[in-house]
Amino acid sequence: MKCKKISFLLMTMSIIVMMAGCGVNASSQSSTLDRVKASGKLVLGTSADYPPFEFHMEENGQDKIVGMDISLGEEIAKDLGVKLEVKDMDFDGLLAALTTDNVDVVIASMNATEERKKSVDFSNVYYMAQQKTIIREEDYDKYKTIDSLKNAKIGTQKGSIQEGIAQDQLPDAGLRSLAKITDLVLDLKAKNVDAIIVENTVAEAYVKNTGGIKVGEVVFETPDNTGSSIAIKKGNEGLVEKINATIDRLKKDGSLDKFLLDNINLGE
Repeated sequence: MKCKKISFLLMTMSIIVMMAGCGVNASSQSSTLDRVKASGKLVLGTSADYPPFEFHMEENGQDKIVGMDISLGEEIAKDLGVKLEVKDMDFDGLLAALTTDNVDVVIASMNATEERKKSVDFSNVYYMAQQKTIIREEDYDKYKTIDSLKNAKIGTQKGSIQEGIAQDQLPDAGLRSLAKITDLVLDLKAKNVDAIIVENTVAEAYVKNTGGIKVGEVVFETPDNTGSSIAIKKGNEGLVEKINATIDRLKKDGSLDKFLLDNINLGE
């Protein structure tokens, strides 16, 4: 009888341990949306060197991150009933921050390439851009075609779609990839690179605020015909649906176009 009681006790304890283990596992697999709702904030990861989409500006003596993508993030947070928190980091570290739950979403003019889709999910496209160059004014007539750039020194942002464009479409060019666009522009001015590949709207923003450079005439083909989308950790279909609903609303009422124009003007 005593042995039976001990066996029953051990079995009961095993069941309790197993149930506890299941409970921990279920908790660890809670969705990003659940975490956002519980914390009352949506943590947005971005790389704030990309005007007019995300950039730093001073307001009342304090540094602030603004841009079209930040305005979009604010609308998503509002629709979710939470506050927005913005984290600025290097572009090539954004997806790692997303998959390790250091940020809830990535909004950084990121293209939903097939390679990126292997590790994260994406929202609907919210902006389509051309890929162009920034070059020195003195070299404007020198670099007017893709062929003229084939042996040039090309600057791109590390981990960006532009880096892939340079590797695929200008395989014989010298490639220099840096974490920040601001550093690439300094490199261009210092003649460490001959051209920077970047989105046309971003190129125009830098040219307006920097002397001696121009937007080049070359337009590159875009892989997968993709535009800018929001990255979300895999397994969060509910959050993807809510984000897409916000994007659809902002497209229909013209707010996305207004966000872009407002932030182009803000960066001047």
